[in-house]
Amino acid sequence: MTSVTVRRPSLRRAAPALALCALGFAAAAAPGCSGSRVQAEDSRAGGAAPTRVAVAKVGRKVIDRQLTMASELVPFEEIDVYAKESGYVKELKVDYGSHVHKGDVLAVLEIPELEAQLQQDEAAEKNAADRVATAKHELARIEAQHRVTHLQYDRLSSVAKTKPGLVAQQELDDAQGKDLANESAVEGAKSGLDGAESALAAAQATHRRDRALFDYSRITAPFDGIVTRRYANLGTLLQAGTNSSTQAMPLVRLAEDRIFRLVIPVPESYVRYIHVGDPVNVRVGALDKTVTGKVSRFSFDVKEDTRTMHTEVDVPNADGVLVGGMYAEATLMLDRRPDVLAVPLQAVNHEGEKTTVFVVTASNTVEDRPITLGVQTDADGEVVTGLKDGDLVVVGDRGGLKAGQAVAPHVVQTLQYASTETK
Repeated sequence: MTSVTVRRPSLRRAAPALALCALGFAAAAAPGCSGSRVQAEDSRAGGAAPTRVAVAKVGRKVIDRQLTMASELVPFEEIDVYAKESGYVKELKVDYGSHVHKGDVLAVLEIPELEAQLQQDEAAEKNAADRVATAKHELARIEAQHRVTHLQYDRLSSVAKTKPGLVAQQELDDAQGKDLANESAVEGAKSGLDGAESALAAAQATHRRDRALFDYSRITAPFDGIVTRRYANLGTLLQAGTNSSTQAMPLVRLAEDRIFRLVIPVPESYVRYIHVGDPVNVRVGALDKTVTGKVSRFSFDVKEDTRTMHTEVDVPNADGVLVGGMYAEATLMLDRRPDVLAVPLQAVNHEGEKTTVFVVTASNTVEDRPITLGVQTDADGEVVTGLKDGDLVVVGDRGGLKAGQAVAPHVVQTLQYASTETK
């Protein structure tokens, strides 16, 4: 039998061959291996790409501080119209939605008692006038008699003085007595005439009073407006609305529709900015309409429970489209700062009492800079200290940023800060 011996190469001798093989594979994969090595080296060197952040340029602008509050439009004047005298509705001339002018007749009442009273007043006035006429005639007659007797006495008295003894004393005394009697009768007739005239004046006053009351049977509109509610129908008995103890029913409700009130409870901190005559933008969402009103009056008193001041804005309604009860938003201009340095509030960080912004420096690194703000709106704030015109502040996500970090800024366009994006 023949034996066969197998010899294995040692590992020490195989190493050069393996090394040559590895070099061959490395040469074949050189591009890929080179890129991976560069990335690894860059990663080890800390050279990651800068973070891209949205920034806005700090600039100058006009800052308006406004106060917007919702309230309800109410008519400038609104009343329930009552009857002055009790009566039945004889004529009803208005209904829901009727537009009326001051003095227009709303309804006519039937008041039989007053009609009868007026007839009685007319008769009493006529009777008093007749008495006055009779008293005047009587006075005229007595005055005529007095003139005759007075002339007779004057003649006899004159003759007695010039020719004593020609006229008997008895005759002179009789003439004087008749003159004095007629003089007294004249005074009595004058008194009777005065009494008759007083009675006539009283009758006329009573007639005028009752006529005035009867005129209230025609219920009229006290101002221009629109009928928003009707309570009575034809034939309804309306009680006089002058006695608070009776449950009198009104005829209609009348509201002025050419001007409305908007009552705004202004918070205590804004009271100092409110002035009579200030313009107010009033937006009525239901109509998608904005009108300009004005501050017309306020209470000069802050309520203790709400710490607000009652303020009224007059809102014109010349075209008649506004309706009482609609909700509206009133925007009052509180303060206006022209040409101030402003920063968007979305760039501001608040940490306790400290206010800062992330500023991108000229070397494209982040700086956490403290600032002081003045007047603020919903979108912007006035910069008092800490920034200058043209500074770039971060307005995007700032959660992962820290001071000294390298960033790649790009300017964004906003409503307040319009600019082109940095390329």
